[in-house]
Amino acid sequence: MKKIVTFGEIMLRLATPDNLRFAQSGKLIAAFGGGEANVAVSLANYGIPVNFVTRLPKNDIAGWCMSELRKYNVGTSHIISGGNRVGIYFLETGAVARPSKVVYDRAGSSISEIQPGMIDWQKIFENAQWFHWTGITPALSQGAADTCLEAITAANSMGITVSCDLNYRKNLWLYGKKAAEVMPALVECCDIILGNEEDAEKVFGIKPEQFDAAQTQGNIRAQEFESVCRQLMEKFPKAKKVIITLRGSINANHNTWGGCLYGGGTFYRSRQYDITHIVDRVGGGDAFMGGLIYGLLKYPGDDRTALDFAVAASALKHTVYGDFNLATVAEVEQLMKGDGSGRVIR
Repeated sequence: MKKIVTFGEIMLRLATPDNLRFAQSGKLIAAFGGGEANVAVSLANYGIPVNFVTRLPKNDIAGWCMSELRKYNVGTSHIISGGNRVGIYFLETGAVARPSKVVYDRAGSSISEIQPGMIDWQKIFENAQWFHWTGITPALSQGAADTCLEAITAANSMGITVSCDLNYRKNLWLYGKKAAEVMPALVECCDIILGNEEDAEKVFGIKPEQFDAAQTQGNIRAQEFESVCRQLMEKFPKAKKVIITLRGSINANHNTWGGCLYGGGTFYRSRQYDITHIVDRVGGGDAFMGGLIYGLLKYPGDDRTALDFAVAASALKHTVYGDFNLATVAEVEQLMKGDGSGRVIR
């Protein structure tokens, strides 16, 4: 099978244990995570060859990071060296009415200082079938945005499928450009577009017809987002499929979760999962994307099943600590069949 390539930043994740607040915790649990790396781990876990591309410094923290990726069978041979630091994010996990909180310490990270020409995309895309990026990368710096566009252009020229997760992060767009200025040129070259109920509005001003988020009470209905899918496809006609993840937040520990997919004039809605005891929701959207890519490759022409796999995979991610989804294909398929009992497997 041809490989999949993802590109973006991976960070050191430092999280308080046991729902403690930053001011309470005397220790932090270290791991690694980042949108495109999380997708890569999911795909490798499903048995698909995948390479993660980024820029890291030459130090022991970067070496530790690459060892973690290789542990999950993610290819690191195209990671380039340069710069002085690995970005960090601090996580305080919320509970019930108290939301989780993320504090970034990623200014001046190695990838934020990347420039076009540093990566040989033609070489990296040899024997590749798919390239994935997210809206986090172009938010880091003008150089990162330009390098992302360079990669997308190369993938287009080689006939490689390109997917993006819009992933709007308002706290990252700090270098003088707004997402609405940068993202259109990148997204218009994509075949698959993923977003959530806010991304399309925050980045492109596209919002669902007759929808009031304040009235959802944690129950976001898929049919209300068919208009968002149609508007995105009209704005970006190269896209073959537009997918929206649907998270209803009842509280920090209890969410509803589902998704919808629009492609070829057909609109599909997934089952809605009621996730009542969330272990870790960070990386949930990336788990969805990893599951979606796998589903679209494994079930060609069957968008409904691909969507169901993505939603089930992401639902299981909410039970796994850390950024990475470690659910197996068998576990995802079991949940797709309706077995969410959690009975002990002996």
